[in-house]
Amino acid sequence: MKSFFTSQFFSNNRANLRQLFTGTAPIIFTANGLMQRSGDTTFPFAQDASFWYLTGIDHSDVVLVMDKNQEYLIMPELDKVAEFFDGAIDPSHLSQISGIKDVYPSSEGFKKLANRIKKVKHAATLAALPTYEEHYRFYSSPARTYLVSRLKSYNPNLELLDLGFHLSRLRMIKQPPELEAIKAAITITEQAIRLTMKPKKLANYNFEYELEADLTRLIRIKGANGHGFSPIVASGINGCTLHSTTNASTIANKSLVLVDMGAEVEHYSADISRTYIKGSASKRQQVVHAAVLEVQDYALNLLKPGVILKDYEQQVAMYMGEKLRELGLIKIINQDNVRSYFPSATSHFLGLNVHDVGDYARPLEPGVVLTVEPGIYIKDEAIGVRVEDDVIITEDGIQNLTASLPKGISLI
Repeated sequence: MKSFFTSQFFSNNRANLRQLFTGTAPIIFTANGLMQRSGDTTFPFAQDASFWYLTGIDHSDVVLVMDKNQEYLIMPELDKVAEFFDGAIDPSHLSQISGIKDVYPSSEGFKKLANRIKKVKHAATLAALPTYEEHYRFYSSPARTYLVSRLKSYNPNLELLDLGFHLSRLRMIKQPPELEAIKAAITITEQAIRLTMKPKKLANYNFEYELEADLTRLIRIKGANGHGFSPIVASGINGCTLHSTTNASTIANKSLVLVDMGAEVEHYSADISRTYIKGSASKRQQVVHAAVLEVQDYALNLLKPGVILKDYEQQVAMYMGEKLRELGLIKIINQDNVRSYFPSATSHFLGLNVHDVGDYARPLEPGVVLTVEPGIYIKDEAIGVRVEDDVIITEDGIQNLTASLPKGISLI
């Protein structure tokens, strides 16, 4: 598959960041590092999205420096054993991808950076992440923390400026190559769902992992790098757990099967959810599914330039409350009652990360890509329904990028 991105894309992103930042402090970013899986093995490498956005580089531990009118990269120090196992890094390749002429070996590059940092009061970077994210219950990559520690060792009085807001603003509006990558990921995802979720095909899957395996095989065959996030294949009551990724249960006849997945193409992910039935649907399953579609239609009709997502979410939640009352699930529409069956937000930004960065308080602009994914989750009835589309904000509304994939309870 031909790349959608050239070195000019990354060069322009760096130029745009400089223009938005306006400061004179040196700007330093680090790539992610490898993360231990077990023993001496690692998880598959995943690059820091903002570092890739500025460089296009997929190697670990590379450092980007933007200082006044010069830019340079610092390569990690690799011994011969590491090169033998993992491969050497070609400086000319890094330069070709990123459009950055100067690439220094570790000792020379950090000596140059240290001399500069000792002379300045401020440096700009991305803030180090907390070691442990309580809300998500995971440990974060220490790459930024390590970079900050290194910079402080050169100048203990150094004050760091966080460029997170600036990168969020830039990445929020998708450029043409980004949209092409997202559309390619969507096409592959749709094709995989179509080939596995038709009634006759779905009837042959006895376990969630069988369906997951076919979905994975198909997206790889069709050119995706893999999944943009752990795929969700959730049947029956599993569909009431929003991020049910174990994918190990039996798929019973007459149970709903919720698939939430997104192929990844050149770091950009699709994010599509559909809920279909294995066998024939009960009346209750049909009316709950129909209610979700009505809420999604309502949400889609609200989106346009100028909308603030916080206000939009409140409007969708109120409309969802009406549907939940019609279904006999609640009597009074209030936040606690609605969130008992509709616990998640309707939309999030989509791009380099499946939950991409963006300013939720900023009015929507053309070029923003969002998901629209209402759901109703009724544990007592083992009914979990979510329908999710990916849309781009246009000059006068939206374009639904995933509208061609049927949303009915049975894929025809």
